[in-house]
Amino acid sequence: MKRLKYLFLGLVLASVGVMAQAEERDTLSVDTVEVALPWPQNIQYRLDSLVSDKMFETSIVGMIVYDLTADSVLYKVNERQAMRPASTMKLVTAITALDRLGGSYQFRTQLYYTGEVRDSILYGDLYCVGGFDPAFNSDDMKAFVESIQRMGVDTIRGRIVADRSMKDADLLGEGWCWDDDNPKLSPLSHGRDIAFLERFAKELSEAGIVLDNIRLSEGNLPNGAYILCSRFHTMDQILQRMMKVSDNFYAEAMFYQLGAATGRRPAKAKDAAGVVKQLIQKVGNGKNPYRIADGSGLSLYNYVTPELEMRLLRYAYRNSSIYQHLLPSLPIAGRDGTLKTRMKGTFAEENVKAKTGTVTGISALAGYCTSANGHQLCFSMINQGIMKSDPGRNFQDRVCNALCAP
Repeated sequence: MKRLKYLFLGLVLASVGVMAQAEERDTLSVDTVEVALPWPQNIQYRLDSLVSDKMFETSIVGMIVYDLTADSVLYKVNERQAMRPASTMKLVTAITALDRLGGSYQFRTQLYYTGEVRDSILYGDLYCVGGFDPAFNSDDMKAFVESIQRMGVDTIRGRIVADRSMKDADLLGEGWCWDDDNPKLSPLSHGRDIAFLERFAKELSEAGIVLDNIRLSEGNLPNGAYILCSRFHTMDQILQRMMKVSDNFYAEAMFYQLGAATGRRPAKAKDAAGVVKQLIQKVGNGKNPYRIADGSGLSLYNYVTPELEMRLLRYAYRNSSIYQHLLPSLPIAGRDGTLKTRMKGTFAEENVKAKTGTVTGISALAGYCTSANGHQLCFSMINQGIMKSDPGRNFQDRVCNALCAP
């Protein structure tokens, strides 16, 4: 392959009248070569130079760049190597969720009651039903309390029940490191605090509602219960935090929505993984071996390939109902999110929109950019076997600059 590139280079140099000058020198400068080479050979030359770095004597890179405008592969190396994606796994989760659930999907938490109200007393139970909304906050909790006040209730005699039946009882993902600061995966939480009922009871008391021998318990919402309040956050709201700042809790909430969408209760990680694998089959990579263990990339058991991530990015680009939600959620080089401080002062600044990924031994970047000739590109690169994240990030930044530079 490289011999063909050099033959092509020779022909180009001869056509522009620089071959005679080249014979008088031992080497040609990179600038001379890039001027001589047309697009996309100039980009391919740059990338060949970058993957020849000595860092790859002790580590490996899997990379693929796809020209969405020309509908062809621009560059690839080890693109089918199975690798841990780190937080670029969130791209897989987001694209699958947008494909299966749609951009108008809502993450809900609801409050119901049973029994009856007499003389401002609720003789019955309150049910807090978790739908794994990771953004449920103090305003939402206040709305729960106010919905009870609007009934004219000042005393509750019964129970406050947590319905967490949306997902299984596992609070940690498969393959998560025990010593990481891992979020607890409860479908009913106030932010990341899983002591939802205790917080709710405290808010009720502070609002002047008497809890008369109230009991806090777990259970499923019974038939015939009356809804009091429903709070939600949109797909775009969840995507923004999940992708921009790489929030693992938000990503797992989205992952379990996929499991719940199958109709299984309680939803399990394997149910969500099954939905992801259906999309993998749809984009044409179903026969290759992958392992989908979680939605955030925290698991040591996730294994994908750069080619798979590229195919999903291409699928999203071709489907406006996905792309219009996905693209605004991605970090922008030199501007915001996990790319805020990267690629500043380069051609990639404010051009590259991509998801980062970092765990021990892995650094990854996958997303979109626009080349100097206006072609839209998508790419995925995973550096594996690096002892520090900086060399991987620096390599990725140089690749992005090479893709965007004239």
